Amino acid sequence: MDGSRVYSAVSSRQRQFDALVRAHTGDLYRYAHWLCGDSALAQDLAQETFMRAWRSLDALRDTGSAKAWLITILRREHARLYERKQLETTDITELELDDPDLLGPEQVGEDSVVRAAMLKLEPKYREPLLLQVLGGFSCEEIAGELGLGTAAVMTQLFRARQKLKSLLAGDASEASA
Repeated sequence: MDGSRVYSAVSSRQRQFDALVRAHTGDLYRYAHWLCGDSALAQDLAQETFMRAWRSLDALRDTGSAKAWLITILRREHARLYERKQLETTDITELELDDPDLLGPEQVGEDSVVRAAMLKLEPKYREPLLLQVLGGFSCEEIAGELGLGTAAVMTQLFRARQKLKSLLAGDASEASA
């Protein structure tokens, strides 16, 4: 009898985790890709996020907050990349420009212009904007995620949009000149 209860608990936990993965894989991957700009690394970050989530699935009490919980894990995983990474310096004269024929689809077109402009935003403006646009989080949820007040988040979102609009207008005027 105990064996069937253990199996039932494991299968219940597995079903809960499978539902979590199905519901949030796309959102996690998109957010990770915006953070790191590399699809392979974004896949690794999403996978590591789900591995950590599996290990601490019992800590998730409210399935309604699962997305915010997973985003928090992903943000921490992304930060860990930089904690472990040794900074290397390169002589600027040794840098080569990318060959336009070798650019991937994420580096070509309007998406690349918007992405490049968003990457120019300071992190304090970029993070809330990404959480709102890619994550679909409300101002209150973003405030909780970033440890800020709702009014501060609203101000940062407003300024982020203004700065992004300015950057995009500048790129458009430079391109037409």
